[in-house]
Amino acid sequence: MLIGTITTALSQGDSVQLIGFGSFSTGAHAARVGRNPATGAEIQIPAAKTVKITAGKAFNDAVNGVRG
Repeated sequence: MLIGTITTALSQGDSVQLIGFGSFSTGAHAARVGRNPATGAEIQIPAAKTVKITAGKAFNDAVNGVRG
């Protein structure tokens, strides 16, 4: 349920914040030229949307063993 709600919100361009855990938002990568590592040939990499995840303070503190 929660994953579906987050996915729907992000696909509509909204941000989602889970207090104590972190926040999710969208970003964009521009189209660019890359190289095929096997052949060295240039390839076109299309523009794409990406998900940004920022950990919340409480989550970071828990992972790092900080008590508070």
